[in-house]
Amino acid sequence: MNEKEVLTKENKIVVKHQLLEVDGVSVFYREAGSPQNETILMLHGFPSSSHMYRKVIEGLANDFHIVAPDYPGFGFSDIPSINDFEYTFDNITKLMQSFIQKLGLDSFTLMMQDYGGPIGFRIAKQNPEKINGLIIQNANAYLDGLGEWPQKIGAFWEKNDLEGLGKFKEWLMSKEGIEQMYLKGASDTSAIDPISYLTDESFLRRVNVKEVQSELFSNYGSNFALYEEWQNYFRAYQPASLVIWGSNDPFFSKPGGEAYSRDLTNIETHFFNGGHFILEEYPEESIALIRNFLKNK
Repeated sequence: MNEKEVLTKENKIVVKHQLLEVDGVSVFYREAGSPQNETILMLHGFPSSSHMYRKVIEGLANDFHIVAPDYPGFGFSDIPSINDFEYTFDNITKLMQSFIQKLGLDSFTLMMQDYGGPIGFRIAKQNPEKINGLIIQNANAYLDGLGEWPQKIGAFWEKNDLEGLGKFKEWLMSKEGIEQMYLKGASDTSAIDPISYLTDESFLRRVNVKEVQSELFSNYGSNFALYEEWQNYFRAYQPASLVIWGSNDPFFSKPGGEAYSRDLTNIETHFFNGGHFILEEYPEESIALIRNFLKNK
């Protein structure tokens, strides 16, 4: 059987867990569904990996072709040292562009969460002809809606309190901090499987990973300067867009999700009583919204 032709067996979803050598980096990715169907490229956030999309992948793979990679330094992809790989959003985008090209993905809908936003919006702006639509989940392209935690980071910068900033960054990468990324703002914390944040925390405990994550964390400010470019892309190309958003996210609050309607006309926006990782708490609701959006856009 050719795995690239048939990725389902007798109506049972088969998720392939694969590695692809891209520009000298071994990139892990999950793939499911027939490549004859519309492709959804799912770009994960911090501190997660393609693991965050596992429920959505299984829920959509009968109708769509799903590809969900792990970035270098995340999940099961390679972890080049900071001396061997430039951990910036520009460079990770460049590698993801090579990944897309190597897989032969000529058109796709982008699904983005958190870090997936700045990577995905770079891809969309550089390749507007490939974009069939956008699915945006708690990923900002506007200064509106920078939540409690980004404001705290900003206050450290304004006061030049590098010690405080360093401690907060360490907390975000600690077991407690990662757990709070999943639980803070959730309407029902019992609905969130602990395997999610324990998986992320175990990845961060590997050699060199915290150093890698610290580099990328420090580069996050490079995204703010591009917000206007991304907004210009929205206005010029008007991609069909679905915004699904956890209103209580300590990173990106509700106004961040509302802001997209200023520039996008073909847009649906849905808010959940949840936090940063709403796919953990509302997987079925999100799957239904995504399926309906893609079939009717």
